[in-house]
Parts: sequence; C-alpha cells; structure tokens
Amino acid sequence: MAAPGPVTRQVSGGAAPVPAPSGPERGQSLAAAVAELPVLDARGQRVPFGALFRERRAVVVFVRHFLCYICKEYVEDLARIPKSFLQEANVTLIVIGQSSYHHIESFCKLTGYSHEIYVDPEREIYKRLGMKRGEEIASSGQSPHVKSNLLSGSLQSLWRAVTGPLFDFQGDPAQQGGTLILGPGNNIHFIHRDKNRLDHKPINSVLQLVGVQHVNFTNRPSVIHV
Repeated sequence: MAAPGPVTRQVSGGAAPVPAPSGPERGQSLAAAVAELPVLDARGQRVPFGALFRERRAVVVFVRHFLCYICKEYVEDLARIPKSFLQEANVTLIVIGQSSYHHIESFCKLTGYSHEIYVDPEREIYKRLGMKRGEEIASSGQSPHVKSNLLSGSLQSLWRAVTGPLFDFQGDPAQQGGTLILGPGNNIHFIHRDKNRLDHKPINSVLQLVGVQHVNFTNRPSVIHV
C-alpha cells in the first residue's frame, strides 16, 4: 500500500453542517419504506430504490451534485472500472445524484460513465440514509481520484453551469454524498457518509469489500488541494 499523502485541510465558506437523521447502520436492514422510494433514470422513469439491489449486491455511490468537480473526477474513475470485473464478482455499480434527470445524459457523456445511474431530485433517500448537509472541517489524505486543484476545478464547474442548457447547480450544493454496499434484498453491508466534499472513500477500498479486482487509478499525477 502506498504511503499516505500529505494531510490537507479544507475550510468551506458554504453552509455549516446541518444535523441529519441518523439513518441506518451496517448490519441493519434498509427500511422497507426507504426501499420503496423512487429514483429516476435518464428518461425520467421512476424505479424503486430497493429494486436496484434486490437480486445481487450493489456498490451505491451518492454524489454531491453533478457540477461538483470533485464528484465529476471521482465518477470519471468509477467509469474506468471494467464491467467484466463487476460481472465476475456479481456486483452492480450504481451512481445516484440529486439533480433533475435531464442532467444524467450530459453528465455521463462528460465523465465517460456507462454503469447504472439515477437521481433522487427531492433528496428524500439522501435524508433517510442520514447523508449530511454542510461541510465539516476535517483533515483528509490526498485523494487518488481528484486531478484538479481548487481554483481550476471551481472554474470548470462555473463554466459548465453557465454554458449548460439549464442554468442551475444540478443539485443542492450543500448536500454531501456517501457510499453503501447493499443487497441482495435490503441488507446493508457497508455505509460511509461523507463529512465534506473530499471525504469520499477510495474506490479500490470499496471494491475490495465486494471482491472486485483492483483497478489502477495512478497513471497520472495527483494534485494537492490547499
């Protein structure tokens, strides 16, 4: 395992952390009422959340919003996971955002992501799972998934906002995401709730938990956020 990168700190000028409902924990079952809540696909069709992992295990990644450059670059690396690796482990990979479904297609084109993706525009599932709003000041190791620095990443996000067909944030900017391993059925095997935008789980650490082969994400330089 590579030595940990330098510790960085991020101080957000955004919303202060807002206490979220505690939500379920690992080893518990997802409440039936949460499993029945809908997510929307790229065509706007409603799908029960629980149907996504009813038959087999799924890695479910909730992202902050589609204009977040850190989320974009994280999903770009999720896109690099070969479908054959997931099939061998009988695992589904799912990304869930909180924008309008109209943004799904353009986000997939931008990131090259071709696995399953849905949105929860009312953020009801985010809330019921206890995902945080606002950012906690926290130390974080250097992420292997973030390529841009704060300035260039923020400018890219702003440019996408003003040049997109729908000028919006593509989700609540204060909403944090998280990662779960769910299924088959409503079993919760793992849950991580992000404390801030840099607090995502390293992808390979999650893939290891579900028996998916290691993916090389290190064939490019990383950038330290200050």
